[in-house]
Amino acid sequence: MGGTAQFQSWDVRESGPADAPHRVLLLPGGLCSTAFYADMMAAPPLAGAPIRLVAATVPGHAGTVAPEDVSIENYAAITGAFAAEHGCTTVVGHSIGADIALEMAAGGHFSGPLVLLSPTFSRPDESKALAVAAALGRVPGLGRTAWPVMLWLTPKALADSLPEQRRAALVADLEKNSAAFCRRAMAEYFAYLDRHGELVPRLCGSGARALVVRGDRDEVGLTDAEHAALDACPSITLAVVPDSGHLVMLEQPEAVARLVADAVLGANR
Repeated sequence: MGGTAQFQSWDVRESGPADAPHRVLLLPGGLCSTAFYADMMAAPPLAGAPIRLVAATVPGHAGTVAPEDVSIENYAAITGAFAAEHGCTTVVGHSIGADIALEMAAGGHFSGPLVLLSPTFSRPDESKALAVAAALGRVPGLGRTAWPVMLWLTPKALADSLPEQRRAALVADLEKNSAAFCRRAMAEYFAYLDRHGELVPRLCGSGARALVVRGDRDEVGLTDAEHAALDACPSITLAVVPDSGHLVMLEQPEAVARLVADAVLGANR
């Protein structure tokens, strides 16, 4: 199956001029839908820019149709094909979506600039609760109970980071996630982190121009060695957004929209 038909089941949200000279793919994070980008997409720095935004839920997340292969490498390949089909020349990814974007570049599936919102560069950076849930998910019998509990807890843990006026709708999207899918996908995600150990050298080695964006109180860690490696790589820029945690594009949508717009328009000047 080729062309647009293979992407018909994808959850896609678009905004901006249809004939804009720049097209940007937005990948939400794990468990999240395109709705998590809505505030950023509507913020003035992007809403008024000559940029077409194409947000696509990572297949399988937020109740969407999952591919048979849920490895990060396969996600990078199919998302690279999606970006090519839609003419996207920049990719923005959040959290796991950022790691998929990183692998798109590192695996040779995309050659344009990246904006990585709160990526995870190694297993130690990641949430301990998520790591425990992924480990329990591999235990026969117990694995089937771990993820229903995790999915029940997640909306409660994220509630303070969600805009009050949109909280109910975003929580409803989180609740669409399948425990069986999450168990499978998170096992593959941690396997990817373990295969590579540290991802900053993989990102830098790809040669991709990348803007790494983090909240100043981000729950996902960044080791001193990773920070130094980011600073030492000439193709990577690190930006810290004040007064924000892991859901930086929801907590500070205008600031992140400005960073994205500057990255897109600056890269094409």
